Amino acid sequence: MYKIKQIFLVAMYNFRGWHKNPRVIITFAIAFILCFLLSDNAVRFATEKATTMQIVEAFVWTFGDSTSILLSSLLLVLLFADMPFINNGTPFYLMRIDRKTWLFGQGLYIAIATLFYMIFILLSTVFLCMRNSFIGNMWSETAAILGYSRAGQAIALPAHVTTLEMSLPYQVMFSIFALMLLYALLMAFIMLFFNIVKGQLAGVLSAFIFSLYGFLLNPELLRTLFQLRNTQMYRANVALGWISPLNHATYHMHNFGFDLLPRLWHSYAIFGGLIIVFFMLTLLSMKRYNFNFTGMEG
Repeated sequence: MYKIKQIFLVAMYNFRGWHKNPRVIITFAIAFILCFLLSDNAVRFATEKATTMQIVEAFVWTFGDSTSILLSSLLLVLLFADMPFINNGTPFYLMRIDRKTWLFGQGLYIAIATLFYMIFILLSTVFLCMRNSFIGNMWSETAAILGYSRAGQAIALPAHVTTLEMSLPYQVMFSIFALMLLYALLMAFIMLFFNIVKGQLAGVLSAFIFSLYGFLLNPELLRTLFQLRNTQMYRANVALGWISPLNHATYHMHNFGFDLLPRLWHSYAIFGGLIIVFFMLTLLSMKRYNFNFTGMEG
């Protein structure tokens, strides 16, 4: 029980660094602007058509798209740029706790900070569309128009018929939120691992390489580059659905009973397993990590 308290105290000490921290303020400010830019199509479409929206639909349509997930998760690189969070309190903690406990505290901080960030993303999209929305757990007329016509494609909103027919708004919202959270956590723990092993620059580069890997394994991008036929496209879609972390984080890239794509629980399990693997590797690497307190303020 005492170890758990120590882990919690280490994590909470990192949050004290958020007070008036320009990097944290800029991260959340850019995240809000990003939500505004990404959800503006949906809000403007509902206004122009004089229809209402379900209050989480802006989040569903905006972050049901892999590009939006990629952009929002990359902002975490800015939030976690100072990994592994060595500050004035680190020597104090290392005199009283072991390295493993300290690292568990950093892992807990990353998990809670990422959760706060994702909740902020969700609440931002809700705030931006709340003037013209309702809270009932049913799809709106706006969703029906976007899903069953070409209107969604015309304004670049990923409104998929399977999403409308197989589930309800809050169910989809929780699924998308969980996928985004796990994807962001995996990226953050990959950053932590390479930061401990190779240094801060390697940690930042690992996050960009991880994101680039997911971006390049986009089915539509491959269709454009290689001029794939429909039969080839189906096989590529299934293959990329399994091997791309970004596709695992994309709601409509899952099996809802019609194809061989991964089911939601497959993605949850894969993300969870990889997060545990990278954190365990980080724990093993921690034994060889050299702390450097040079240049720290008193």
